Amino acid sequence: MALWTHRDFRLLWAGDTVSQFGSSIGRTVLPLLAATTLAATPWEMGVLSAAGTAAFLLIGLPAGVWVDRVRRRPLMITTDVARAALLLSVPFAWWLGVLTLAQLVLVALLVGVCTVFFDIAYQSYLPSLIGREHLVEGNSKLQASQSVADVSGPALAGGVAQVIGAANGVLATGLGYLGSALFLWRIGGVEPPPEPHGGRTLRTDIVEGLRFVFDNRSLRAIVGCTGTSNFFSGLEMAVLILFLVRDVGLSEGLVGLLLSAGGIGGVLGAVTANWWNRRLGQVRLIWLSLLVTQPFGLVLPLTANDWRVGLAMLGMAVAGYGVIIYNVSQVTYRQTVCPDRLLGRMNASVRFLVWGTIPLGGLVGGVLGGWLGVHTTLWIAMTGQVLAVTWVLLSPLRTSRDEAATVSDHG
Repeated sequence: MALWTHRDFRLLWAGDTVSQFGSSIGRTVLPLLAATTLAATPWEMGVLSAAGTAAFLLIGLPAGVWVDRVRRRPLMITTDVARAALLLSVPFAWWLGVLTLAQLVLVALLVGVCTVFFDIAYQSYLPSLIGREHLVEGNSKLQASQSVADVSGPALAGGVAQVIGAANGVLATGLGYLGSALFLWRIGGVEPPPEPHGGRTLRTDIVEGLRFVFDNRSLRAIVGCTGTSNFFSGLEMAVLILFLVRDVGLSEGLVGLLLSAGGIGGVLGAVTANWWNRRLGQVRLIWLSLLVTQPFGLVLPLTANDWRVGLAMLGMAVAGYGVIIYNVSQVTYRQTVCPDRLLGRMNASVRFLVWGTIPLGGLVGGVLGGWLGVHTTLWIAMTGQVLAVTWVLLSPLRTSRDEAATVSDHG
């Protein structure tokens, strides 16, 4: 619990919490806005879903090199302010009666570009801020904030959309990013300067980051597992709102409550991650957490406008619990085995590979939703997420222990 007295971590934690609440509301409100106010088709919903994460595929690798060449906290502040300005343009356009789906897609794409830089910088900044010995505690606390936001954000977004319109909900997202920038600006610790790149080319640094990931069998398995799960999550995001609103007939408010269920499990996962880590070990949790919990997500396609809504909420809560424990464990493992000078490129390489699958999944989900129907596509999405654990089950992680997780320049 040493981080409770760490002022700079508390500021980072506060900024991340405010930002996560804004992001969680935005992830629900933007597709609701498209599905209701703008009457988007399944293909258009897939494009919107893909736009939000396309930047990880388009610029994820060079972004990691740039993050390693600059101080990370100023970069995080700049991207927070940029995200706020982009998102605040949505309610202004709606108030003026000129909001279009094209603007939503463009905003989602550009916010995604900023998010690439913020997320890579944030995961690379944390070890130097709190020290590697506190990474499990730090990641657990930050994941707890994200999970609380995942619980509250969709419910708040659904309520706002139902009462005063979805576009107004985007205001909370923009203001959240401004709040995050303010907290980050108040951090007083001096960040170590980046190591000189010595005239190395962008391509050379990108290759070095990718080689570090691919030369390590355990990191390869984590990338395969997370990338596969995220691809099918992209399918899910493309059709889930349409399934719940049009097929099942749920109100916007009830959709928000249902989507919050995964966050409830996530909160419990973040709170108990340290407990599980002490008893089972961080490395074992990487595969065990998914193996036990992800099959519960298969109840989601069974949702109907009756008692089965409660069953779907329970399934999403259990699945969300496992995902957060997995995330805390695998992110900490990656930060532990990677040297400081490669953190930006390692995180960028992993993000490129695992988040780059989400827009592809969104596009495929849009196509399948129009061809096979949103219900069948949702079944495919949830089944794929269950099977993703195969990657880590067949890797050295299944028989490794925490003592093997040490910093290495060669993987």
